[in-house]
Amino acid sequence: MATYPFTSALVTGASSGIGAEMARLLGEAGVPTVLVARRVDRLEEIAARYDGFEVLEADLGTADGQAVTAERIASAAAPVDLVVNNAGFGTSGQFHELDIDRLAGEVELNVTALTVLSHAALTAMVPRGRGYLLNVSSVASFQASPGLGVYAATKAYVTSLSEALHAEVSSSGVHVTALCPGLTKTEFQDHSNTSGLAARVPGIAWTSVEQVASTGLADVAADMTLSVPGVRFKTTVTASAILPRSITRWVCGSITR
Repeated sequence: MATYPFTSALVTGASSGIGAEMARLLGEAGVPTVLVARRVDRLEEIAARYDGFEVLEADLGTADGQAVTAERIASAAAPVDLVVNNAGFGTSGQFHELDIDRLAGEVELNVTALTVLSHAALTAMVPRGRGYLLNVSSVASFQASPGLGVYAATKAYVTSLSEALHAEVSSSGVHVTALCPGLTKTEFQDHSNTSGLAARVPGIAWTSVEQVASTGLADVAADMTLSVPGVRFKTTVTASAILPRSITRWVCGSITR
């Protein structure tokens, strides 16, 4: 069983996938955790397994959902030590053929909500001189991804912002980390219309939810700027910084096509 330095946590998008696995790891480690998502029934099922768990129903794609979650993060009566910005979704397809309202919602959740909650977290943590912020990004943040253009662009924002915040608060005792997983089988594929990837990409190329969640929690505890689970994806990130962007665009487009 892993042990963590966190005394309390808040995880968004905690009803499934990486968020639910982080909730499990935190629960088994005895870390009281606030679970945030729209699907309150799933949150209550998870919360019932562990002592000190709390459920917060919020749609982070709305200003009201962002505000109520930011207010919980800012609570002085029940302070949150670790904030995990995991909520997000993607949209697969040719940009000009996609629904613009869905794309706007994707930007709202992946960028605006994460920005609001990151600000709330650091506003509370920096004066205390302690805290942990883990923003879930993607290896897609390191290159343009034809067929997943808006998703990759939002994750590029997440990675860049997290790197900047890590540098800003490095001397304050607060840790900020961008978790950048590669291909990971979750409900994301169904919601983003990329479920066909499972048939086209060999199993060895996929990272497990367990590995992603455990790596992210360990790396934010260790004050890593970037957390990239799996050797193959660390290599991918390194290659994306070396290879011409025309080649990385072609490779990404071939995968998502």
